[in-house]
Amino acid sequence: MRLIQGTTEFELQKESAVAIGKFDGVHRGHQKLLQRILDWKKEGLQAVVFTFDPPPAVFFEQTTQKELTTQTEKRKLFEQMGIDVLIEFPLNVNTAATKPVNFIEQILVSKLKAKKIAAGTDLSFGYRGAGNCALLQKMAETYHYEVKIIDKVCLDGKEISSTFVRKEVEEGNMELAEKLLGYPYTVNGIVQHGQKLGRTINMPTVNLLPIADKLLPPRGVYFSKIYWENREFYGVTNIGCRPTVSDSASISVETYIYQFNEELYGHEITVALLHYRRPEMKFQNIEELKHQMQKDREAGAEYFNL
Repeated sequence: MRLIQGTTEFELQKESAVAIGKFDGVHRGHQKLLQRILDWKKEGLQAVVFTFDPPPAVFFEQTTQKELTTQTEKRKLFEQMGIDVLIEFPLNVNTAATKPVNFIEQILVSKLKAKKIAAGTDLSFGYRGAGNCALLQKMAETYHYEVKIIDKVCLDGKEISSTFVRKEVEEGNMELAEKLLGYPYTVNGIVQHGQKLGRTINMPTVNLLPIADKLLPPRGVYFSKIYWENREFYGVTNIGCRPTVSDSASISVETYIYQFNEELYGHEITVALLHYRRPEMKFQNIEELKHQMQKDREAGAEYFNL
């Protein structure tokens, strides 16, 4: 996959099918939109995702809202899906002032050579977000492209959105979050050296330090799957600051992996959070912590039928 970032000076050489959006979470609604351009790819067009960096909410509203999918995670998902070109278009004072018609003419038509365009019903672009689906469709005949507006995907009568997914993740409803996303909610990272406490109680763990922008579910213990080098493992994951053994406020993602004894330090892994078991707790001593961790391990083994 070709990545274009940090510049407005680009021009594709091949006609394209373009999906426009923010894609936070890359949930089932996003996937429906992306599948449209992947279908058009079979007609000989290159599949292009056009998104903004930073996201509009961050730029315009100056929010510090954490992301369901980080920039790195999105790039991996798009590449795995078969996207040919990802454009992370720089959003700044100058680009935000682009007139909607100029956005269509100069970016979609001239730079991207768009022949097919897919977007959601809530699409907005250009100065003050004045560009919308109606304008995109109105200009289609003039600039010789085809537009497909993708309706929202619903679950039990409720529209799937990034806001909906975020709410469920924040409440620890991991099973529902998975239904909305179409895949388990994940945390990626490089395995770091920790305190190695788990080794002393026969429960060695791998430790990730998630980036600050990543939305994490409530602190506590989760049953999880771990993906490493195209392999899959079962685990029990604790998200929190380990109050029994540390005074640090730093949040870590620590995972005990069943039937695993390989070295993972420095390796990138993905932890998929499947089920919220209990909140993080502070115990009186290490023995109480050890006893609870063993109960969590036994419960996880039962959950996974190990």
